Amino acid sequence: MSKPIERVEIITGIQRRRRYTSDEKVRLVEQTMQPGLTVSAVARLHGVSPSLLFQWRRMAEGGHEAVRADEEVVPLSRVRELEHRVRELERLLGRKTMETEILREALEQARPKKPTWRLPSPPPGSSR
Repeated sequence: MSKPIERVEIITGIQRRRRYTSDEKVRLVEQTMQPGLTVSAVARLHGVSPSLLFQWRRMAEGGHEAVRADEEVVPLSRVRELEHRVRELERLLGRKTMETEILREALEQARPKKPTWRLPSPPPGSSR
């Protein structure tokens, strides 16, 4: 016989995804760490996808590893913002490098050639 359904959650409104606070996420991740409970069991208890719980666990481990390595914990949004800025600066640097090369070539072509002075050749039969 199957277990009777204890709780049914109906999601109404425009949003189809549930939003979890950071406290709820931490509480669920801590439950997965308790002896005798698996990620799948905790996911079934709270109506959450197991893959979502695994994702939250990886995120939590990343914070612990940063603390262990004595590094600053940076939000993913900040990392993406900085990566975008680096890409933009690299694009601008490439553009300026290309402009510099074009200007250098144009300057070389526009610069008059220095005349080379030729000494008259010695007359034939001279000892030089």
